[in-house]
Amino acid sequence: MKLRHDIHNHLRRHRLLTERMTQQELADLVGVTRQTLLSIEKGNYNPSVGLALRLAGVFGATVEELFELAKGENDG
Repeated sequence: MKLRHDIHNHLRRHRLLTERMTQQELADLVGVTRQTLLSIEKGNYNPSVGLALRLAGVFGATVEELFELAKGENDG
């Protein structure tokens, strides 16, 4: 049995609470594409440590407030 580590994020919630910031506005602030942010928000892509720190800095939050590690069992 293998453990799978999923990262759940609260990026969209933080973005929308910040004067309803658009994905493009946030992407421009942290130097990535809107598509990258979309993938992160949907949980299809985990950001690098550097990007996670830049995102946290935009919101005045900690990385832990934006991203959390959830352990679960892998189905395969």
